[in-house]
Amino acid sequence: MATQTLDTKGLNCPMPVLKTKKALKGLSAGDTLEVESTDPGSIKDLESLCRSTGNEMVESSEADGIYKYLIKKS
Repeated sequence: MATQTLDTKGLNCPMPVLKTKKALKGLSAGDTLEVESTDPGSIKDLESLCRSTGNEMVESSEADGIYKYLIKKS
């Protein structure tokens, strides 16, 4: 169960990654953020964000054009 859920459906690059970055800043270490997006580019964008910030991409999935990510704040 995610600590917080962020809905970025309907937004295109770079908005999903910018909103994710902002949401992560408000979380404590160990908290998780679930991000939902319809932007196929969000896959690489959010993986890159996790690498550059040291946060962990716990899981990612896609169903019916909705991409879901679970990110754990480091």
